[in-house]
Amino acid sequence: MDFLKDLIGFMKERKKWWLLPILVVLLLMGMIMFFIGGTPFFPLIYPVF
Repeated sequence: MDFLKDLIGFMKERKKWWLLPILVVLLLMGMIMFFIGGTPFFPLIYPVF
């Protein structure tokens, strides 16, 4: 939890609010891959990167 507090403090102090949507998307993609199991979702991820 310290990591999240530090990250939020960094975004507030440095005015880097544009990082928030990137972090949210990465978190959602990670959750989807975790719950699906990864295999069916990987063909959709490869073109993104």
